[in-house]
Amino acid sequence: MRVLIVDDEAPARARLRQMLASQPDAEIAGEAETGVQAMELAAALHPDLILLDIQMPGCTGIDVAACLPPPRPHIIFCTAFDQYAVDAFELRAVDYLLKPITRARLAQALDRVRAFPPGEDRDQALDLATRQPRFPPSRFLARSGSRYLVVGESQVLYFASEEGLTRLVGDTAQYWMDPTLNDLEKRLDPARFFRISRHALVNLNAVTEVFPLPGGSGEVALKNGQRLEVSRRRFRDLLAALA
Repeated sequence: MRVLIVDDEAPARARLRQMLASQPDAEIAGEAETGVQAMELAAALHPDLILLDIQMPGCTGIDVAACLPPPRPHIIFCTAFDQYAVDAFELRAVDYLLKPITRARLAQALDRVRAFPPGEDRDQALDLATRQPRFPPSRFLARSGSRYLVVGESQVLYFASEEGLTRLVGDTAQYWMDPTLNDLEKRLDPARFFRISRHALVNLNAVTEVFPLPGGSGEVALKNGQRLEVSRRRFRDLLAALA
């Protein structure tokens, strides 16, 4: 079991490292102190399990979990704040550890990972953990070359699907993302983001004008001057969302 430790505090990483040493089948694949580093190491190392802190600078552990491309590792969330406990179990994470983490509690969590049915689609459990209305993302992890960048919600104009890839179009730059448009739609707050067609999901705060077209479809103008097509099936719902 190859484990990636993700925590912004060095003592917390050291404690997990020490406790994992007593687990004969656990191998530490790497350590990260930010969400961006976690994404980069997860892509490079392909760990079986990530011990993932929830509150970190830049982006949360929930943001990281949602942006991991398949096949995704098992996730055990870690936090010093007990108010996340009920939420974590409702999210159906593999497990949730409250700091300070004890050896017995970590061993129990690892046993749950070991008991995961062979061949079971681990993405299904993680999808449930990242597609809940109480956790709509306010920032996104996007790829820029071989690195990941944190892009704030206010910088996003829209997301587009192009030949199976997802493009984040921002105020000043464009990036690629691992989650599909369908994945994003399930996670995003519908009061802030709207699916205008099969190919585009717009930030409603970036919309400046709406243009009806013959046949019931339409277009939206964004604050950068770009215009996007709105499907006939979604046009009236868009007007309601903007009202």
